[in-house]
Amino acid sequence: MARKIESLLLEFAKMHRFLMRFFREVVSPPYEFKEIIRQCYEVGWKSFPLISLTGFIVGFVFTKQSRPSLEEFGAASWLPALISIAIVRALAPLVTALIASGKVGSQIGAELSSMNVTEQIDAMEVSGTNPFKFLIVSRILATTFMIPVLCFYVAGIGLAGGYLSIISKDQLSVLSYISQVFEAIAPKDIFAMVFRAIVFGFTIGFVSTYVGYNSSKGTEGVGKAANAAVVASMFIVFIEELLIVQILALVG
Repeated sequence: MARKIESLLLEFAKMHRFLMRFFREVVSPPYEFKEIIRQCYEVGWKSFPLISLTGFIVGFVFTKQSRPSLEEFGAASWLPALISIAIVRALAPLVTALIASGKVGSQIGAELSSMNVTEQIDAMEVSGTNPFKFLIVSRILATTFMIPVLCFYVAGIGLAGGYLSIISKDQLSVLSYISQVFEAIAPKDIFAMVFRAIVFGFTIGFVSTYVGYNSSKGTEGVGKAANAAVVASMFIVFIEELLIVQILALVG
């Protein structure tokens, strides 16, 4: 038991050093702008097909499932407002983070782990390149920047799916739907969505790079790193969602 506690504390200490090194490297030159842009492309653009499908289905299904409950109280006209609040406040950032954890997190974990196994990271140090800045900082910044962008996109796609679900039974113009949606959304809802997305994006990047960069050498380490990156990222995202909900409830 004592050894398990000691190993856990040592792991937290390693994570703390990793985090502090990131903050030091991110503000010190040289800056790897080309690699950051390339990672933004990898994280953002290549996730669009999966994100689009998931966001549309979430909006469509949520609207379909919410309709019967509102119709029981004669409040079916409130459906656009309910959809907008639910998607913007919670569903868009959470769904985006979970999809990114599965796709982006596993990719980063496996990529860095394979580079560790094939000693490419050691070769970068020998060649005079800072592997931490090139590999770690660029990927964490990319996820931190792109998850909020994807979050706005998922919100839009989800609202579009909700509209298609509504007009399958009711007659509602696009302008009327958009008007009701934006009337229900307050600036604090947008702030909460962006704040969640930034926190989730940083978490996904940090956890995935930490797991991949410190993976055990060997072919099994690549699979373990990819799996650990996904599981740990999703678990921490849920914990952060719980904490953020409590904090925003106290503030708002």
